[in-house]
Amino acid sequence: MKKFRALAKASHFGPTLIVTAISWFFAEYYWWEGPAFVIAFGVFTGQLVVGWSNDLYDYADDLKHNRLNKPLVAGDISANYLIRWLRFMVPFSFAANLLGPLGLKGGLVYMFGISMGVAYNFYFKFNIFSWLPYALAFAALPSCIAISKDINPPVWMWLGGALLGSAAHFINVLKDIDQDRASGIGGAPQRIGKTGSIVAAGLLIALGIFTLVFF
Repeated sequence: MKKFRALAKASHFGPTLIVTAISWFFAEYYWWEGPAFVIAFGVFTGQLVVGWSNDLYDYADDLKHNRLNKPLVAGDISANYLIRWLRFMVPFSFAANLLGPLGLKGGLVYMFGISMGVAYNFYFKFNIFSWLPYALAFAALPSCIAISKDINPPVWMWLGGALLGSAAHFINVLKDIDQDRASGIGGAPQRIGKTGSIVAAGLLIALGIFTLVFF
């Protein structure tokens, strides 16, 4: 049981649940409760892949900064244990999303969003375009559900998702921004600093709300 709690924590369980809940909300709107739960489960599996790959890639840096809130650093699970789960979850998530109610088109759009999350972990977090994977992933999340019903995602959905997703990136990085800079992580928030990131997040949230209301 301890290892399963550690796996949940390594997935960044709070954000994972928030994204899963958002997917359920849109799925229940476009489908009905039965398929909505199946879609939300598929989304949940994809978020596990993003969170686990993030903790694996950051393991050395987390050790450097003694981040004992991370299960790998705390010794609650080993890197090999997490790798084994990832090797299972990646194909399982593909199957759960492509063979479920999202269908091939909607499932591929969602898995594109997951690929953006993984790309952030391994590449984009180090450069000025660190916000881009968040924008694309948050645009893909609701859009894949509309697409599964052969509906073209409206502008407010994908643009609002992209803006709010970008804002989430700037907010998420704030707590570790000084340690990230010390580790040579040069994403957009690290380059503009805490004050700049707060301003950027505020502007993006305002633009996102404007998009949701007026488009």
